[in-house]
Amino acid sequence: MTETESPHPFQTLTPSFIMDAVESHGYRCDCRTYALNSYENRVYQVGVEDGPPLIAKFYRPGRWSDGQIMEEHAFCRELVEHELSVVAPLTDDTGESLFRYGDFRFALYPRQGGHAPEFDDLDNLLILGRMLGRIHCIGGVRSFEQRPTLDLQSFGYKSVALITERFIPAEYRPSYTAVTGHLLESIKEILADSGPIRYIRTHGDCHAGNILWRDGTPHFVDFDDARTAPAVQDLWMMLSGERPRQMAQLKVLLKGYGEFCDFHPRELRLIESLRTLRMLHYSAWLARRWEDPMFPRTFPWFNTMQYWGEQILHLREQLGALTEPLLTV
Repeated sequence: MTETESPHPFQTLTPSFIMDAVESHGYRCDCRTYALNSYENRVYQVGVEDGPPLIAKFYRPGRWSDGQIMEEHAFCRELVEHELSVVAPLTDDTGESLFRYGDFRFALYPRQGGHAPEFDDLDNLLILGRMLGRIHCIGGVRSFEQRPTLDLQSFGYKSVALITERFIPAEYRPSYTAVTGHLLESIKEILADSGPIRYIRTHGDCHAGNILWRDGTPHFVDFDDARTAPAVQDLWMMLSGERPRQMAQLKVLLKGYGEFCDFHPRELRLIESLRTLRMLHYSAWLARRWEDPMFPRTFPWFNTMQYWGEQILHLREQLGALTEPLLTV
């Protein structure tokens, strides 16, 4: 860092600052702080005297508005009120869950033990399907007013524009522009031909790392990416392997899901489109966060010639996947 450069805001999150923030809400820390695996925000386990540790989540400045964060918190509390295993933020005596300390906004959570679920276990998928059916049944009762929608514009066109203008090497720009242009047009046609799709409040980032499995129960955590989306957005990331395996997984997932919430088969046509949008958005997410010192250290392979060559190859494969027969039950 040169003398004229300012430190990234997250670099000011020292152990003392973190403990002071937690203690500002009546807790007494025991000087143990551990950074947890989080990149978009900063998350720490903080030891507390005379009680279990807390999880302190410091939000990335400028990403979400206060209203958007509070909508996320309210959705989590709504799910907990319906006796769902969701880790919701703690509230203070006034009912507030979004706190401020210094220049940061943060939230406190109870620590939840567990491990990532085995998606290859069909019994687990049946349980996860039931859980998601219950979450979506509640998610469909009302709409988000401030949190965004997963759509082609934000995840697709804006992501491609950022990469094309600022990151893709000149040698790969024609190939990247061509393949992403075809992908975006194909997704646009698929969305237009899919008929009316119901958009509901979803978890939004339902991968194994955001589910903690313990004693036969999945505990859903980290609703930071909660947004309005088709229900299938929370289902497709649990599918893996070759087509026959995915069909078996999908059958079990939807069996459990259907016990609590209706699922329209037309959404299955969106799976590869949503997968493609996630790929485009992921590259753009890394690009947008590249000024954060943690990102070059953690993702040193990003923005290399090898990365972009492989990325273009994967996107070409996705172009083929968009035309493959749909997964069916």
